[in-house]
Amino acid sequence: MKVPEIYFQNNTAGSLSLMTAMLKTGISKIVFSSTAAVYGMPENVPIPETEPRAPVNAYGETKVMVEKMLEWFDQIHGMRSVCLRYFNASGADPKCRAGEDHEPETHLIPLLFRAVQTGKPVTLFGDDYATPDGTCIRDYIHVTDLAHAHIAAVEALCSGSPSKKYNVGTGHGYSVKEVRDAVERVTGKPVPFEMGPRRDGDPPTLVADSSRLQKELNWKPVHSDLDKIVETAWAWATRGKATTSAS
Repeated sequence: MKVPEIYFQNNTAGSLSLMTAMLKTGISKIVFSSTAAVYGMPENVPIPETEPRAPVNAYGETKVMVEKMLEWFDQIHGMRSVCLRYFNASGADPKCRAGEDHEPETHLIPLLFRAVQTGKPVTLFGDDYATPDGTCIRDYIHVTDLAHAHIAAVEALCSGSPSKKYNVGTGHGYSVKEVRDAVERVTGKPVPFEMGPRRDGDPPTLVADSSRLQKELNWKPVHSDLDKIVETAWAWATRGKATTSAS
């Protein structure tokens, strides 16, 4: 919310450049990484794909703009797309070949790991939401399940499927405090933390209705149990440094 220009440049302008290049080179199919942020503050939870797009942050707005561009490119140029609306992508490759490692880090699970490893408290934003424990609830989807959704989307497009939009989530939400508790279970160590104020643009609850994806593309989440997500992420974070239950 502090630097919206970065997201409009990268997500919206960058996607338009890509789509223009696709037209010039005769590429007519694309799988687009969209987001649950397109829904803003949804009225229906779990959220169906029919929920209105009403983003409350700049990031979600940039993704809505790309979805709309794709709709027009399909109507005018016949460019078919599958928009995968990610919920909270998390975890790491179970064989520890790849994982999350970047700066700046903004995602909850890696930040909780850093707090465990460094002893420096992590800030958890907001404990006054209208949720059972006051913290935000999110739907965490393992990256392996997300990868399988991409494969299913590519296969559908290659088989002639029309443009579609799908939620990619589990249908079950966990609060920030529940994720913290899972990290403590998996690591066997306490997570030092402090509570901070809410962040602008953070909805209280985002949980997917992914029944359309499961029904139409024969997909289902099989790796997305919360403790398994944390175990694979911890194995990646501590690769070569510690023995974990996932190693």
